[in-house]
Amino acid sequence: MQWFPFFRKEFKQAISKCNNLSVLGPDKLLWCHLKIIVNQDKCLVNIINIANTCFNLGHWPNYFKFSFMIIIPKPNKMSYNQAKTFHPIILLNTLGKLIEKVIAERLQFTVINNDFIHPSQLGGLKFKSTTDATVALTHIVCSGWAKGKTTSMLTFNISQFFPSLNYYLLTLILEKAGLEPRVSSFFANYLVKRKTNYVWNNLTFPDFKVNIGVGQGSALSPILSALYLTLFLYILEKHLNILKIPISILSFVDDGLFITQNKSIDISNAHLFCSYNVLSKLLIDFSLVIKHGKTEVFYFNRLHGIFNPHLSIFL
Repeated sequence: MQWFPFFRKEFKQAISKCNNLSVLGPDKLLWCHLKIIVNQDKCLVNIINIANTCFNLGHWPNYFKFSFMIIIPKPNKMSYNQAKTFHPIILLNTLGKLIEKVIAERLQFTVINNDFIHPSQLGGLKFKSTTDATVALTHIVCSGWAKGKTTSMLTFNISQFFPSLNYYLLTLILEKAGLEPRVSSFFANYLVKRKTNYVWNNLTFPDFKVNIGVGQGSALSPILSALYLTLFLYILEKHLNILKIPISILSFVDDGLFITQNKSIDISNAHLFCSYNVLSKLLIDFSLVIKHGKTEVFYFNRLHGIFNPHLSIFL
């Protein structure tokens, strides 16, 4: 699919949604300052030229690859002797963030327009949200009740999803999505040789390289992660169909659901168990793993009174 040069309207729409009170990035440029610059047509044309040249050359400047990582302690913790009690916030250069927002909008439109995104994906995409997931689940459960079946669900979480994405595989997925070669060439450069600088209270640490995953502070992270999952979900679906396991899938970024319906909970458990094993092994091929401690099984039954099924599923 052809990748056209960027338009003025794309940049003006993207920057109009930005909060003027956002924290300063490495370039010390607030959104309110950049909005004034963008309102000057000559300046806007120069910014558009930068964005178009990046794709023509397959290059993302090192200036935009640098970030600050601010370490903030999570509130109300008994102690702070473990890494999980802190929350990192990524701060990027503002001009680079604007260009990334425009690219993300264009990329979302392109891959959704050519039906590349897997239909079960409800997160990280425009016009899809937790509300859509709730409506879909409610419909599935109620349709099962109408047939006298119990709906069984297994929830899973992919551990360290964003930092674990494989750059090379992501580039191949972009090619598979039908994008121009220069687009995948751009992202091959965009994803590598990044540097960040830890900031903790008044301490600033030396720069270090970040050569894995996609930056969570970037507007491109949601769509890139969605694309990475798309190929995985198509392959997973194919494996389950070959095994003739009647399982439906819902995905919300790094959280997912297996759904099956049957009058027998034991049969449903068997379907969930087999699907979970296929999922675990396939994720390893994508350099990902499940966070088993977060895996749970839920049953939705219309029986009145106490419903306490025997759990014969061992994960």
